Amino acid sequence: MKKRLGRGLEAFFPGGLDDILKADGEGEKGLMNTEIEIDNIKLNPYQPRKKIDENKLLEMAESIKEMGVVQPILVNKSKDGFVLVAGERRLRAAKKAGLKKIPAVVGSFNKQQMVEIALVENLQREDLNPLEEAAAFKQLLQEFSLTQEELAKRVGKSRSYIANSIRLLSLEPEIQAKIIAGNLTVGQIRPLLALRDAAERKSIADKISKENLTARDVEELVRKKQKKADVKKVTKSEDPFLAEIEEMFRKKLGTKVKIKLSGKEGKIELFFYGQEDLNRLVEIMLKDL
Repeated sequence: MKKRLGRGLEAFFPGGLDDILKADGEGEKGLMNTEIEIDNIKLNPYQPRKKIDENKLLEMAESIKEMGVVQPILVNKSKDGFVLVAGERRLRAAKKAGLKKIPAVVGSFNKQQMVEIALVENLQREDLNPLEEAAAFKQLLQEFSLTQEELAKRVGKSRSYIANSIRLLSLEPEIQAKIIAGNLTVGQIRPLLALRDAAERKSIADKISKENLTARDVEELVRKKQKKADVKKVTKSEDPFLAEIEEMFRKKLGTKVKIKLSGKEGKIELFFYGQEDLNRLVEIMLKDL
């Protein structure tokens, strides 16, 4: 069953691209379904995907030789030709197949729309590695002043998914390289974000690779590190009951917690390390409200 281009693109095309492509000529929002010269198309400068599998391109090129280009690419009209918005693999494969022209939907899109459409297309085809995805989310948030909630709705993800994705960008380059290479998964790495010490994160990342630790193994390892670093030994002046509650909070929230009493009053302190970490805690605490 062919995937539709989903919730994100419906922000631009209420019926989805499939409906627009049913008719020739000019359609909704000034879109035009036509054929254009491949040499007149420039690549999307906002494409979030940095690498394309060459073998898959060759396979697609062979398919195009046999069947042609089944789904048109999406382009933006420019002064000196066209700029690709979505469909880079189809464009590259068509060129490898020896085509001079390619079916295309021509429209007029601003920078934000070009970034969003390219991102949504890649997300739905699962073409991005986790760091490319995170960088695209961050670009949309920073350049276009979107909130995480607004971005989540536009790309069809949850707010916590967006926040956790962006947090990956705070990891050390060595760890990011392991993720990009496919040596480490996001599930294995995510618990490391609770650690503040870079050397500890890199050490555990190496351990994950060498010992093939599961995400649960890593969570337990990080929990022990946190306990050793954050939990003070209970002394006569401390309340063992409060220390136990602190530990329960730590396990639940994945961060340092302190409970302080002053007479009959008290306060609970939660520690966070950056905006994304704060968003993660808010998500956890408010999810049942």
